[in-house]
Amino acid sequence: MNSDEMRGKWNQLKGSVKQQWGKLTDDDLATIDGQRDKLVGKIQERYGIAREEAERQLNQWKMPQHEEVTHEEVTRRKVS
Repeated sequence: MNSDEMRGKWNQLKGSVKQQWGKLTDDDLATIDGQRDKLVGKIQERYGIAREEAERQLNQWKMPQHEEVTHEEVTRRKVS
């Protein structure tokens, strides 16, 4: 997901972000305001990890909109 998409869907993503990175505060989420770079920085800061690790975690995070699949896709995956 690129930065523009993330910003546009930020209100939908905040809950999932908070669930994944529970050390982020509501103030952090307001400051981040859907900006990927700021999210990486806050993850880095709150968890005391390297920027590269924060980037890796964000890249591996299963964002809710990517988990949406149709019934047909689920059925097809089960058959394969």
